[in-house]
Amino acid sequence: MDDFIFLFTEGEAKYKQIYQQIKWLIEKGRLKTNDSLPSIRKLADTLHVSRNTTLTAYEQLVAEGYIRGEGRKGYFVNEFEQVFLLEEERPSLPQKTTTKSGDIIIDFRAGAVDQQHFPLKTWRQMANQVLALKNCYAYGDPFGEPLLKEQLVHYLLQARGVHVNPEDIIIGSSTQQMLIYLGFLLKRDFPSVILEDPGYDGAREAFKMHGFQIETLPVLENGAQLEHLAHLPSRLLYVTPSHHFPYGVSMSIQQRQALIQWAKKVDGYILEDDYDGEFRYTQQPFPALASIDKSRVIYMGTFSKSFLPAIRLSYMVLPKTLVHSYKKRFAHFEHNASAIHQLTMAKFMEQGEWTRHIKKMRITYKHKINGLVEELNKQFGEKITILGEQSGLYILVKVHTQLSEEQLIQNAEQHGIKVYPTSPYFIQQPSSVPIIQLGFSKLTMEEIILGVQLLKKTWITQF
Repeated sequence: MDDFIFLFTEGEAKYKQIYQQIKWLIEKGRLKTNDSLPSIRKLADTLHVSRNTTLTAYEQLVAEGYIRGEGRKGYFVNEFEQVFLLEEERPSLPQKTTTKSGDIIIDFRAGAVDQQHFPLKTWRQMANQVLALKNCYAYGDPFGEPLLKEQLVHYLLQARGVHVNPEDIIIGSSTQQMLIYLGFLLKRDFPSVILEDPGYDGAREAFKMHGFQIETLPVLENGAQLEHLAHLPSRLLYVTPSHHFPYGVSMSIQQRQALIQWAKKVDGYILEDDYDGEFRYTQQPFPALASIDKSRVIYMGTFSKSFLPAIRLSYMVLPKTLVHSYKKRFAHFEHNASAIHQLTMAKFMEQGEWTRHIKKMRITYKHKINGLVEELNKQFGEKITILGEQSGLYILVKVHTQLSEEQLIQNAEQHGIKVYPTSPYFIQQPSSVPIIQLGFSKLTMEEIILGVQLLKKTWITQF
């Protein structure tokens, strides 16, 4: 019985801990074929648990074939082949969590949203109303719900200056998913693609999956070097013109017009990723590139940054030259974005809640980014350079130190602060000065200030 005496720990059901221990004893040969196990009552008394607890553990072991029950005789170990098992320690039971050095206190992750200001009550009410609709109980339109497309037509004209027709809009689950689908359509006529460098690594991975040859458009802190386009043979270009990822710079109207002229000249397309164009804090959001000439632009937008990442809802507007081919290619595929979320978002937009939400969050995020920049300047002064403070849901911090990006991140984490690298965004040579990404959208103002103060404690001695 010694093998059946052990201490329980918090955090996991007792029956499961019993099951794990007996399973380990069998797998390691401590319990051999046809060995008898203690009765349910006896094991329960030994471990000071209820009989139902030991019974549940035994039933799980029987179901998985480790043991068998033989009526009144009791439970016995089944034949078990051990040769294929990896050597491993006896399963350690979960220990009670304790606070220690290295626990994350503040997480400056980009891509999250402000939970405190999320319109949960309104969204829940509208979702409940949508669940009463018959079309919620079917697969839905393979290219997106018409009600949401109608709302996007009005929104894109009012907010982004883009005139579109509902039939040109495709709803999807994410920008990456839509890029993967587009890849099937475009790679025959466009074997290569130009990507911003640095740029969004998620888009890069989507194109690499299709075997596109990757060419690069250099982007500096003050903007894209468009003159390089003349030396590149590709006719397909992916850009983030309203808020470059990650530098945060926006293209001027002259640069946007130059891109359209380039696309016309080479008979190509521009993929415009407008991932967070709603959040510009110094002026009104810039019109989208597609507002100049949507015949050469594949416009892509998402609700992940401006509303909720978990909603998995994005959209794109295709030029007329691609709409028919796209729909023909994917006509037999079921939709991959929730019809319930689409219909709820349509109602949310129709009743003006979307516009109110964006206005409120623009004010909220402006307050946060200003507070973050102010605190960084207060704590670090000339030891850092801040990039991208006019728009978006994150900023970049160039840290003037001899330490590497990886060392800065590790040192911060040891003091409970999670910050993020920018090196994955570079295709060619990364920045010679470490650049750290700090997202602020989900943090309170108090957390932002505390996070910067803790960063100073871990970094200031390294300058």
